[in-house]
Amino acid sequence: MFFVASKIVGFIIQPLNLIALLLLLGLTASLLRLRRLSVLFPALALLILVVSVWTSTGSVLLEPLEDRFSRPAAQPEEVKGIIVLGGFFEGGINLVRHGYELNNSADRIVEAAILARRYKDAEIVVTGGNGSLVLAGEGDAVTAPRLLEALGIARERLRLETHSRNTYENAVFTRDLVKPKPGETWLLVTSAFHMPRAMALFRKAGFDIVAWPTDYRTAGNERLSFARDNAIDCLQNMTLAIREWAGLAAYRLSGKIDSLFPAPG
Repeated sequence: MFFVASKIVGFIIQPLNLIALLLLLGLTASLLRLRRLSVLFPALALLILVVSVWTSTGSVLLEPLEDRFSRPAAQPEEVKGIIVLGGFFEGGINLVRHGYELNNSADRIVEAAILARRYKDAEIVVTGGNGSLVLAGEGDAVTAPRLLEALGIARERLRLETHSRNTYENAVFTRDLVKPKPGETWLLVTSAFHMPRAMALFRKAGFDIVAWPTDYRTAGNERLSFARDNAIDCLQNMTLAIREWAGLAAYRLSGKIDSLFPAPG
């Protein structure tokens, strides 16, 4: 139930979808001769459009998420395993073409491959099935061996968790798969903006793990500005920021994490 509800709410609160919904409500209000609402809804839609597309609000909202967890100051000497969260493949394309087409979060699997070459005895765990509510797609953990083996990483080093649909299931299913032991060092690779939620969920699952963020979307010195950045990038950052902060709120309210804004330590 939580999975379905989160997907529906997540779809609605995306800026473009919310704008379309408000315009539809405005049209409905106009047909019903509700004059104030017929003006209010389109005005709100215009405001969301301007803020999302022509300001740096999305980057400003993403930056504290990306800065929350840093890589360890001293590189670990021994690593038992490297866990990379899915979300970096084009599942719908790969299901049909049987390749390994990557999306904007490709830094996750690239960083995991780099770490795999650095820590040659570490296990490489890819966690992620098809997280779409309605679209068919190949899970990232199903696709990953084709790419990682092409990059020279031996198949026997890979451990694949193919059933999880969201980050909560990533944490629980991966814990059950690898059964971590006290004293082992496991690295968690995911996008920097997603790291607070991921770390909180792995901690809640009883999996002590080291954050290894990648895929940064901000420069670290963001400030509010108008028409300064690429409009498409602004919209994407706003969409990511809303999804991530809403995800933190939803997981906190449901008791799946212990803090709205998880911290290191």
